[in-house]
Amino acid sequence: MFELRDISKRHGGREVLGIDRLSLGGEGVTAILGQNGSGKSTLLSLLARQARPDTGEIDLSGAPLAGPGQRAFARQVAYLPQRLPPVPGLTVRELAGLGRFAWRGAFGRWTVEDRAAVETGLAETGATGFADTLADDLSGGERQRAWISMLLAQDAPVLLLDEPTAALDLAHAYEVMALLRRTSRDGGRKVIVVLHDVNLATRFSDRIVALRGGEVAFDGAPGDFLAPGTLRTLYDIEMALVEGPSGPVAVVA
Repeated sequence: MFELRDISKRHGGREVLGIDRLSLGGEGVTAILGQNGSGKSTLLSLLARQARPDTGEIDLSGAPLAGPGQRAFARQVAYLPQRLPPVPGLTVRELAGLGRFAWRGAFGRWTVEDRAAVETGLAETGATGFADTLADDLSGGERQRAWISMLLAQDAPVLLLDEPTAALDLAHAYEVMALLRRTSRDGGRKVIVVLHDVNLATRFSDRIVALRGGEVAFDGAPGDFLAPGTLRTLYDIEMALVEGPSGPVAVVA
């Protein structure tokens, strides 16, 4: 889906991302991992066209990423940033409706397809029961589901999410990741998600891409990622594997 070639991105005179070649979006759920400052969010911002690389090329489905207009791009890729803006006065249903901008524009008339897409997005995230509640009044987990409803209503085949579990407790984090995996498996969407939590990534993703110092340090299956040597190299800390009810869990040794 995404093809990156000879990518470089600098901040303040320092290279924060340097990728020779990388393909993303072919698997169901791809988790991007790495320490703070490893280039995770920078990579996602390039894919979402929130920033441009200093050098190199990115293609989407065989065409230059920068080519389509914003609405045409939004029909292909939906993006959820790490810091969600306040949406005063908007209910969850109205927030989800913003996802239809790619199809109807700012002033287009609502169609049956638009309304159906919104209701489907709410249903898929389990947000129908609080659809008429103000989005800013929700708890953290509910608010995240409301925003994901907007992404699903956008009806794009690729979802990009930057640390959607960062501000959530463990239960809600697992809930959101289970939702993203369902969205991928049942809805056929490709999900690329930046995460901090190794165990969330290995439990819910189909592929892990780990960055270190702006470069790809690991790219493979979650089971291969869970090796003490790999974890030590990436995180500069000794980690051990403990067998849990759902498989191995990484813990600090």
